[in-house]
Amino acid sequence: MTADTATEVFEEHRPVLLGVAYRMLGRVADAEDVVQDAWLRWSGAGRADVRDPRAYLVRVTTRLALDRLRRIKARNEAYGGPWLPEPYLTEFGDTAPDTAERAVLADSVSLAVLVVRESLSPLERVAFVLREAFGYPHADIAAMLDRAEPAVRQLAGRARRHVEERRTRFDVDPAQRRALTERFLAAAGGGDLDGLMALLAPDVRLVGDSGGKSRAPLRGLEKADHVARFMIGAAGKGVPDMSYRFLELNGGPAVLVVSGGKPDAVLQLDLLDGRVQTVYVVRNPDKLRSLATA
Repeated sequence: MTADTATEVFEEHRPVLLGVAYRMLGRVADAEDVVQDAWLRWSGAGRADVRDPRAYLVRVTTRLALDRLRRIKARNEAYGGPWLPEPYLTEFGDTAPDTAERAVLADSVSLAVLVVRESLSPLERVAFVLREAFGYPHADIAAMLDRAEPAVRQLAGRARRHVEERRTRFDVDPAQRRALTERFLAAAGGGDLDGLMALLAPDVRLVGDSGGKSRAPLRGLEKADHVARFMIGAAGKGVPDMSYRFLELNGGPAVLVVSGGKPDAVLQLDLLDGRVQTVYVVRNPDKLRSLATA
């Protein structure tokens, strides 16, 4: 395999490698660093015995991500305020050939699932991602982790039960989510408290992630009245030279708020039975840098 061919092979698999790393780490920058390290391993390795480049690269990426995950767990535990994953521009490339598989991949990268996944141990998270999002057999995961297959089955099963017990099912129709998001923005921007309350579930939650570097609630807000009044108050204060655009982030429609040409916030809604169940607001500037050219 020539150097040019090796580069082409790696670039062919880069989207899936980035997807694996992001689902494990929750940060685009960390995932990109892991993929870059995987490239260094790939470009410097003897590749004559590599029969399945994708399997080899996923194994290398998995091990690198696991090492980094163990290091950053302590960082997230000391985080300032609520923690949310870094918004991720959804691009499945050729990793999802049909609608059903795209739905699985979108769900695996949703904010709701990523937040729950944060409570898993590093090994549980790796097993869950490889099994549930990418469909790898337990035997292959065991080889990647240097673990016995029965132990990996236990890890994956325990992780799946943990996620299923703690996650909430949401409406996933993109058109419905976008339409309701537009109504949500209009009501908040127009100071229409009654109109906004009508869109919110009674037990709605707002989670804001600033990392202590910008203004956002230091604790989650609960109940429709509190969330509605906060959103109207925030909209009333305004953002200098503001504009916004819709993007597909973490498998669903989201709003990128831009101030002075720079990303200022990301807002995404989860719906249940046609009403807003969760409001996610990311304002940590470190987590918005990857969207500067979106």
